[in-house]
Amino acid sequence: MRALGNVLITGGASGLGAAVVAAVRENGGRPFVIDRAEPETPVDFVCADLADSTAAERAVREVAERAGGRIDGVFTAAGTDACGPLDTVSTEKWEQVIRVNLLGTAAVVRAALPHLKQSRGTVVTCASTLGIKAVGDATAYCASKFAIVGFTRALAAETAGIVGVTLLIPGGMHTAFFDDRDEQYKPPPDAKLNKPEDVAAAVAFALSQPPGCEVREMVICASEEGSWP
Repeated sequence: MRALGNVLITGGASGLGAAVVAAVRENGGRPFVIDRAEPETPVDFVCADLADSTAAERAVREVAERAGGRIDGVFTAAGTDACGPLDTVSTEKWEQVIRVNLLGTAAVVRAALPHLKQSRGTVVTCASTLGIKAVGDATAYCASKFAIVGFTRALAAETAGIVGVTLLIPGGMHTAFFDDRDEQYKPPPDAKLNKPEDVAAAVAFALSQPPGCEVREMVICASEEGSWP
């Protein structure tokens, strides 16, 4: 195993991102967070809206400066959704999901790649089980997460032997991600969800692999996960 070193985490103010911040610390690494909201727990933090690719790339450069020019790992947890039938979700909301989930991820990884190549570090992207299966009323989210699967597999081929690349495909978790949804799009009371800290432990494991050894893909979900969006 390798030391985690400096790890950049998008969406690190809450949910899975915050759990990965804690896991990085527990494993001796130094987390850096890019998020729109300031984390409740003190951490190196840069405020940026990942829907703005230029702002996302600028935030990565600021993290690199604070980290002394070295980034050893990246985890792209930031994400959003817009539930509803395609013809009822506004264009702005639908495209916002693509901007944050896909274009924001690509912008962060693009900006971090020179540092990851230098450190022979690892990037872990965050797709979803809705990136390998599809449900109704989730066209934007499914499109963005299916795209993350393709993006990550192509990135792994492109950077083979230079940068470690892991695709994380998580199922539903006990986080605030569902809080703002209409009731019909929230997990039912009996839904089986994972604890974010359990998924975060897997992310830390992937980030700790030495150069030349990679966890290519991880599907981590509750063993009884349902098909709700």
